[in-house]
Amino acid sequence: MAGQLVNMSELAGHVSDGSTYHLPGFLGHEITLPSFCGLQITRFMATELVVALLMILLFVPLAWKMRTGKPLKGRFWNLLEVFLTYLRNEVIIPSIGKKDADRFTPFLWTLFFFILFCNLAGLVPWFGASPTGAIATTVVLSLATFCVLVGSGMKKFGVVGFWVGQVPHMDVPLVMGVFLKPMLFVIEVVGLIVKHVVLSVRLLANMFAGHLVLAVMLGFIAATADHLVLWLGVTAASVMMCVALNMLELFVAFLQAYIFTFLASIFIGMAQSHH
Repeated sequence: MAGQLVNMSELAGHVSDGSTYHLPGFLGHEITLPSFCGLQITRFMATELVVALLMILLFVPLAWKMRTGKPLKGRFWNLLEVFLTYLRNEVIIPSIGKKDADRFTPFLWTLFFFILFCNLAGLVPWFGASPTGAIATTVVLSLATFCVLVGSGMKKFGVVGFWVGQVPHMDVPLVMGVFLKPMLFVIEVVGLIVKHVVLSVRLLANMFAGHLVLAVMLGFIAATADHLVLWLGVTAASVMMCVALNMLELFVAFLQAYIFTFLASIFIGMAQSHH
């Protein structure tokens, strides 16, 4: 029973961050990540670094190819172009408007592909859970969106004009306006913050929950290890369920990256116009 409990705890560690990579037996048991100047490198940090390098290796050559003005050749480059064109034409322009869309397209493209690649990294065996299953990662992504929203809004309308514009225009007597407008200002600002908090929690919950369910399904195998017949049946069922759930997780990886980018573009678009 003690061995089973240990296995269950190891499986639970799959959905959390750590400083080691657990590998299959023929590759060695685990790899401990180094630390620099007292800062411990974790699995999520290493994954995010790999994702950032991968994006540079993919999109810098793509940008060079697109600068020539010639049609891209090759199925892979055409696939990336399809993603980029769809996001710009079907997500960013309708949300922000054609006039301002191109200013925010690089940021939103980067946001989408960073989230997508982090989500997909969590499906790679022994690579660890997705970094987007950690609150620190999703909060930073939402905070970046919030900073772009507020910064661009203040640049367009001015610091005072942007914050005053959060209150809807109301034709009310002066006495009522003195009471109503400050209350509405607080409500609008709190609502703006809550929107970005929910944005981070939505991504966190979906990615964390998916990996947790996979860990639980695999945990059933360890829990029945003492009974051979039961173990064989549970193992077969668990493996089939994990395969099906991984297919679902593959869809969720794309869906959550799209939803985050879509909502981020809507929030930024709202900041480009007053109520």
